[in-house]
Amino acid sequence: MVTTPTPLSPVAVKPLEALRRQFVHKMTRWLPEEGQMATNIGGVTLLRCDTESQCMSSVYEPSLAFMLQGAKRIELGDKEIHYGPLSYLVTSLHLPVLGKVIEASPEQPYLGVKLVIDPKEVADLLLAMGPQAPESDKLPDCPDAACSMCAAQMDEGMLHALSRLVSLLDSPQDISVLAPLARREILYRALLGELGPRMRKFAMVDSQANRVSRVVAVLKDRFAEPLRISELAEQANMSESSLFHSFKQLTRMTPLQYQKKLRLHEARRLMVSEGIEAASASYRVGYESPSQFSREYSRLFGAPPRTDVSRLRGEDRLPA
Repeated sequence: MVTTPTPLSPVAVKPLEALRRQFVHKMTRWLPEEGQMATNIGGVTLLRCDTESQCMSSVYEPSLAFMLQGAKRIELGDKEIHYGPLSYLVTSLHLPVLGKVIEASPEQPYLGVKLVIDPKEVADLLLAMGPQAPESDKLPDCPDAACSMCAAQMDEGMLHALSRLVSLLDSPQDISVLAPLARREILYRALLGELGPRMRKFAMVDSQANRVSRVVAVLKDRFAEPLRISELAEQANMSESSLFHSFKQLTRMTPLQYQKKLRLHEARRLMVSEGIEAASASYRVGYESPSQFSREYSRLFGAPPRTDVSRLRGEDRLPA
């Protein structure tokens, strides 16, 4: 399944394009070389890539990712998302994905802004919005409707709010007061947009999506332990079959596939950051067989552990 945001009409694009070009000019000044920069604005990271990238595996956290220039492809299980300039990606859970920058050059680099979000922050804003809050039962009746990762086009209000937030890098003395206001406006406009109903589902305490998010949190903390669906279902107050179905709808993978990818990502981190050998890393993350670990690692990352780690240590590339 391949999805792309619904294109804006030429009339809607025109006022956004001038602001986008101004934003791109500022971004190249703040981030003159490719890479990523964690800013002094809480939860905001700037990203730049000057060439098309290899397909790389990483774990996305709950966030809004805004594309200003270039294009990207994300693979989540059986779903592909292609998105480009003036679009944004909503990620509602921690999700292991494959990502690839598919349009970038030194003259027109891929440029993006990531804003980490807290589900509680979304819930508090929904309460403040009252009757304006999006209705979570207004999702379209299609298999993709419940997915926890989707893309949409920015509108003028969202782009202005994002520009005001990131432009605070030029006036750091104003960040503590003005950044929370711009951040809140961005979330507000996202909730009013076409992905608002999806975002609300994860903030509602009694929703299936929120229950699955609790299971994801457990798996994230205890991925090295044997997986017991019955225990996870009990914690989510769901039947095993309901949990399995809802989990796959939201993450595009089964709980076992999700756990396996978390294990492999942590093993990779241990080998790259802490210098741990592959066999030791495999045991640390819950594998009993180093050979099985090596096979599954090669399948996910495209190379055996030693080869992949050597490549990563020799490169300083933008994460997927």
